[in-house]
Amino acid sequence: MNLTLIAKLTFLLVFASVAAATISEFETAVYAADPERTKRQSSADEAVEQVALDAIPAWLDQMSPAAKRGYRHLVDSVYLPADLDEEVAVELARMLSRRKASSGELADESEQPLFTRDQLLTHYGLTTRPDDSTSGKPLQYVVTQKSQWVMNCFACHGGSVYGTTMPGAPNNNYQLQSFIEDIRTAKLKLGKPLGHMEIGSMFMPLGTTAGTTNAVMFGVALMHFRDAELNVLPLRPGPPMVHHDMDPPAWWLMHRKTRIYADGFAQKGHRGLMQFMLVRENGPEKFREWEEDFRDVLAFIESLRPPKYPAPIDIDLAERGRVVFNDTCSRCHGTYGDRAHAHYPELLIPIDEVGTDPVRLNALSAKHRSGYGKSWFAHYGEQETWDDPQGYMAPPLDGIWASAPYLHNGSIPTLWHVLNPQVRPQIWHRTSDKLDQRYVGLTVDSLDEMPKRMRHVSTKRTYFDTRVSGKSAAGHDFPLELTSEQRTAVLEYLKTL
Repeated sequence: MNLTLIAKLTFLLVFASVAAATISEFETAVYAADPERTKRQSSADEAVEQVALDAIPAWLDQMSPAAKRGYRHLVDSVYLPADLDEEVAVELARMLSRRKASSGELADESEQPLFTRDQLLTHYGLTTRPDDSTSGKPLQYVVTQKSQWVMNCFACHGGSVYGTTMPGAPNNNYQLQSFIEDIRTAKLKLGKPLGHMEIGSMFMPLGTTAGTTNAVMFGVALMHFRDAELNVLPLRPGPPMVHHDMDPPAWWLMHRKTRIYADGFAQKGHRGLMQFMLVRENGPEKFREWEEDFRDVLAFIESLRPPKYPAPIDIDLAERGRVVFNDTCSRCHGTYGDRAHAHYPELLIPIDEVGTDPVRLNALSAKHRSGYGKSWFAHYGEQETWDDPQGYMAPPLDGIWASAPYLHNGSIPTLWHVLNPQVRPQIWHRTSDKLDQRYVGLTVDSLDEMPKRMRHVSTKRTYFDTRVSGKSAAGHDFPLELTSEQRTAVLEYLKTL
């Protein structure tokens, strides 16, 4: 077999399988008195220790039968090949223990027992299932009776809201690239065959920053090797792709939407949820067999609602913020409150007007969007697909305090920085899972440059560098039209949504 054919076959295997002014007077005083303020941890002393959220079992009791089935499909049903087994999980624990010892934190490995299952999950941004926490099973993976770990949708759409596991929350701690790289290392050491994710990640970036993934290009690669009926196509050159990271949206917003994705190009539907199951093992018959499952999954997603802000709110200030918000922000983001007055306009904002990073918009071509629109996923054109949206959809803001970081690429760590565009950090690094109450968002360090020395590449991925292509924190400058007092009031109001 010649090298050209080997390269083509490798490419096919990989891509057919690979399943986001003016500073207030108070803040001006803070920065003036302490100009190094942004280079250190922001408001850690005001972080909430633990978010008080409703337990998932109570949620399940209140859901419709279809929604309950949808949740069970996600955590119990297998739709993809396994990524690892228990033997690999144990080897990962050994690897992490050795890595910690070699970092200088320990004199030698013997001082540190193997990482516990909770420590292993936490390291990669995973959590235990909230409805079955005693089992040690991760929410983001189905663990079969044979101890095989199979990725599910919660890998990106189920995470920790400041310390409390919540299905439907963006997984802003997920270390997908690092996890898969370590799985590959463990499998090679154990002499186990590599799976589709370990092979794919050698050719295609899965995510360059914790909490974000190259999800849009996953979809491009997967669809490129299928026809409209989802039949696997013969060997063909790979698609042009612009790799970039995306921040997953909160699932509790789904009930407000009729369209999905950052640019809103596709209509909402249960079939669209199934796109990332396009591995070679899943032919067209599998999608038709599982379609009813995903009607239930959509019912589950649409049943989700955001958690309530867990700390005191200044009600008078929030009311002033509500007035300002309704006068200036609601045209794009909608109104909130009881059903009679809540309205989400679902507006597409031209890229020149919103000014946020355009890489995501331009990376998906009209051909890509049209191909999706003509496929089984969009009911062969029955659903309306926009081939050239030319902007981003202004999202609803329900539970916005719980879905940091912000923008479609996750480039802004707090709501305060969203409202104060001139002082957004160039590079930021999350320092804890606690909620920063002052700034409302992630507790972070801000830096001007990346650290010079990092012992492991996975550490680099915990830093968000807005200078990198696709990661810009520029744009959405609309808050500059407000006074500092108005922005402070709007920030308080956003806690109530």
